Amino acid sequence: MKSLILTTAALAIVAGSAFAQDKTIRMGTEGAYPPYNFINDSGEVDGFERELGDELCTRAELTCEWVKNDWDSIIPNLVSSNYDTIMAGMSITDERDEVIDFTQDYYPPTESAYVALSDDVDLEGGIVSAQTATIQAGYVAESGATLVEFATPEETIAAVRNGEADAVFADYDYLLPLVEESGGELTFVGEGVPLGGGVGMGLRESDTELRDKFDAAITSMKEDGSLNALLDKWFGEGVGTY
Repeated sequence: MKSLILTTAALAIVAGSAFAQDKTIRMGTEGAYPPYNFINDSGEVDGFERELGDELCTRAELTCEWVKNDWDSIIPNLVSSNYDTIMAGMSITDERDEVIDFTQDYYPPTESAYVALSDDVDLEGGIVSAQTATIQAGYVAESGATLVEFATPEETIAAVRNGEADAVFADYDYLLPLVEESGGELTFVGEGVPLGGGVGMGLRESDTELRDKFDAAITSMKEDGSLNALLDKWFGEGVGTY
């Protein structure tokens, strides 16, 4: 009986490996958080995570395709197997790690920041916008300010511009180009706030083999310097720190 169980288990492992190798891996992303991910003029997923994800799939010898999904349901739809990974600027947190698994980070821990129309806003007692289900929204909720949440990052910025919010709180790297392109309309206020454990790829907790494949690919890109090169390309010189 024991030998039969071991043989069955071995066959299951081999079958599982073949399935993981042969199937098309569906890469879930939001497509609305540049420069991490966005939809380009051709209607295709683009950005840092698209370029990185394609390279990781090549190194892991996987066939991959990209799937766009709204942020507020991106984890439930991963768990429901509507796609196999999340690459969407998602910070690694203990709370999320209770529901899904993560690879190692491919973007180091970074700061979040406040942006407003003027530098005299009340960040502690005012109204601050943030995207729903983000670590930034959680931080604002505990800060004493009044949190207003929106489904998309564009809406959080619009809330500041139309007076619904005094400031927006988001990833510094998302906010920087918006501030630079605003012609002085938007400005950084207050101090930066370090949050999260870096950005990683989310996977179902059961997909340990797939996680290990992507982990190995990320490690290889850190070791040969190509990940640093991509970070510098999409976020500015000197960002790459691996």
